[in-house]
Amino acid sequence: MHTENTPTEPAPQKLLDLVRDKIRVKHYSIRTETQYLQWIKRFVIFHNKRHPREMGVKEVEAFLTHLATVGNVSASTQNQALSALLFLYREIFEFNLPWLDQVVRAKKPQRLPVVLSKAEVTKILARMQGTHGLIARLLYGTGMRIMECCRLRVQDVDFDRCEILIRDGKGAKDRVTMLPKSLVEPLKTHLEWRKGLFEGDAAKEKSEVYLPDALERKYPSAATSWIWQYIFCSGSYSVDPRSGRERRHHLDEKLIQRAVKKAVTEAGITKLATPHTFRHSFATHLLEGGYDIRTVQELLGHSDVSTTMIYTHVLNKGGRGVSSPLDVL
Repeated sequence: MHTENTPTEPAPQKLLDLVRDKIRVKHYSIRTETQYLQWIKRFVIFHNKRHPREMGVKEVEAFLTHLATVGNVSASTQNQALSALLFLYREIFEFNLPWLDQVVRAKKPQRLPVVLSKAEVTKILARMQGTHGLIARLLYGTGMRIMECCRLRVQDVDFDRCEILIRDGKGAKDRVTMLPKSLVEPLKTHLEWRKGLFEGDAAKEKSEVYLPDALERKYPSAATSWIWQYIFCSGSYSVDPRSGRERRHHLDEKLIQRAVKKAVTEAGITKLATPHTFRHSFATHLLEGGYDIRTVQELLGHSDVSTTMIYTHVLNKGGRGVSSPLDVL
């Protein structure tokens, strides 16, 4: 029975709304929001729809262990579920879960990244044209992640300095990478076409683009300005799930993934190459070219050089300049 000093408990049916509001206050991405809500739902259903406030460490451990032993999920998937539940208990219930010692951890495979040779990259890019081809060349030429490329804004490209500013990359960090000189003219041509599309949208009063909440409040007119437009935009309008407003979003990354897969198949390459493989190849080819690993680390946006070090293990000589004894017989 509640006393006067007992805080009112959120009704179970309102819990996901509380989580959603908190996520948006903290400016998490729409993808994080979707995933966190999904994991919280699965957690509740797993425990026969008990309210999470009535549960704690044991129930969280049981759920995560089930994911690893029965669900056979990957380590990254299990960690994502854990992050969602930690957010629920820390941010919504203001309850710190102690270290989860009894969780059966999903095994994290120690795999080397797939890397294409320069000849293989050439074969793939030769089979990609138009906007998809331009994006693929940017991925290989800059080391960007696919979503970093899709989210580029007009003002992020500095043609005079041949630089690209990557905003809010992984870990909420900004960084600068190079703009390949061979892509200056193709990108300028694309932007001329893009500006024509923007002007057509403006004439229909549909030129507004998504901006983070803080920017939208600080610069009310920025959402309809040219410099904030996505360089690679969707071919149609869509309704923003948060604001409910209809506008043109950035290009769907799945279209790039399909285009790369098709080009890889047509090139006769048997490696499991994806758009992210261009990033791995970018890093490896720079190291092969003699560039310092710290420089490569900075271009990739890695917090720790140990993450970048994995590329030394896929170089032709293992990153140590060691020759096989068979080759010197």
